[in-house]
Amino acid sequence: AVDESELLTVPDGWKEPAFTREDNPKGLLEESSFATLFPKYREAYLKECWPLVQKALGEHYVNAALDLIEGSMTVTTTKKTFDPYAIIRARDLIKLLARSVPFEQVFRILQDDVACDIIKIGSLVRKRETFIKRRARLLGPKGSTLKALELLTNCYIMVQGNTVSALGPFSGLKEVRKVVLDTMKNIHPIYNIKTLMIKRELAKDPELRTQSWERFLPKFKRKNLKKRKEPKKKNTKKEYTPFPPPQPESQIDKELASGEYFLKERQKKRKQMEEIKAKQADAVKRRQEERNKAFIPPKEKPAVKTKKASTEKKIDIEVIKEKVKNAKKKKLGALPEEEVKLKMAADEKKKKKK
Repeated sequence: AVDESELLTVPDGWKEPAFTREDNPKGLLEESSFATLFPKYREAYLKECWPLVQKALGEHYVNAALDLIEGSMTVTTTKKTFDPYAIIRARDLIKLLARSVPFEQVFRILQDDVACDIIKIGSLVRKRETFIKRRARLLGPKGSTLKALELLTNCYIMVQGNTVSALGPFSGLKEVRKVVLDTMKNIHPIYNIKTLMIKRELAKDPELRTQSWERFLPKFKRKNLKKRKEPKKKNTKKEYTPFPPPQPESQIDKELASGEYFLKERQKKRKQMEEIKAKQADAVKRRQEERNKAFIPPKEKPAVKTKKASTEKKIDIEVIKEKVKNAKKKKLGALPEEEVKLKMAADEKKKKKK
């Protein structure tokens, strides 16, 4: 009897055997080819590294052609090609080269345990400004977020324009795609990075391999953002009326209503002059008031009443008089009476001894 859990798991260090010429000795019947365009700014780099590309693909008997006039790269199988999947790997190789991935990383795609994934992120966000902010969030400050993601997934990630190119093992590519799509959906990549770190530690324990990891993984709740601030000026819609708005009064209608229409030219000019003089008088008055403000004295603060000296402690005059008398008796620099007596006694003792 064999345990079912052992059948479902892949043993450690197991690798699929490499595909050799013995597996397909007669080769391929038909010629297959793939082509891709590349931008103008990649032309100089592709010129330099193209001999290396041809050498790497030549080991798998796949031809590569670079057309600088048309701006395209083409890969085709030959009669010697025995691996049918080699042309698919060559197609991925030229796609990655066209998306600014360096050749030092690209040639790894020809290995059996390495795959690639090109994630299109250009159409996931409507506004261009929001798209640029979220793409920058994926990179992080000085590329730190992207570097952490590369270390946790063992993948090489290249963010270029409207696409994200990833190169690495299948399990890592799955995680990279999830993180990239979540970032474009306004979920910060740091949450997914924390989850990946916990999964990495749990994978080291052989007892937990067959168990569910849901209890260990963190669950991040979405915080509801504050309501949008209401504008100061609200545009309220007016009630719909089938009738057109009233026609505005013309200048003649206004003059007829006020009676100016029937005045003579001299009277009109006089009235205009009076209005101008009235406006000037108001302006002079306002200016004078502004100037007079500087001469208005400020309001003084009310004076604080001083508290009367407390007469609770009565002064003893007799004690002061005695102190003054004692001070008068003493000579300046004279010793006190007790010290004088001690000094006299010491002098008498000295005389007796002599």
